[in-house]
Amino acid sequence: MSARRRPEGGGRAPAGGGGPDPDVVMGRFSPATRAWFSSAFEAATPAQLGAWDAISTGQHALVVAPTGSGKTLAAFLWALDRVASQPLPEDPRRRCRVLYVSPLKALAVDVERNLRSPLTGIRREAGRLGLAEPDVTVGVRSGDTPADERRRFGTKPPDVFITTPESLFLV
Repeated sequence: MSARRRPEGGGRAPAGGGGPDPDVVMGRFSPATRAWFSSAFEAATPAQLGAWDAISTGQHALVVAPTGSGKTLAAFLWALDRVASQPLPEDPRRRCRVLYVSPLKALAVDVERNLRSPLTGIRREAGRLGLAEPDVTVGVRSGDTPADERRRFGTKPPDVFITTPESLFLV
């Protein structure tokens, strides 16, 4: 795509100190994540900037924003960046570093699908920048997951594990 996508529901944070400084917040991400984001979007939305500012400084965040304001990316990009930019644990059983418990199976599948683009983009940008290309895996576990995949979660879980409350109980 030649033109950058404009984020829905906003643009930059309000001028005059009404929100976190976009340059400061974006500067906290790894070079590959910053490069992917700036090539994919014109700017972060206020919801994203607020969430990333809080999360990146160790605070809790609750993102309440309209549809199309980038809430999924607000919730996940910091975690994806950390997983992608840190070495893999030596023990493959300790590979799971992000857990998302979805109230609905269909939502879990949507979240998994929505993570593909940033992960592909971060990997591509890392290669372009001459950095190690991260190998971040995402897995969805629900009642429909085949038995062989369910067993694999115990020995080699994905980096990002998406599941439902019922399936988490069984794990």
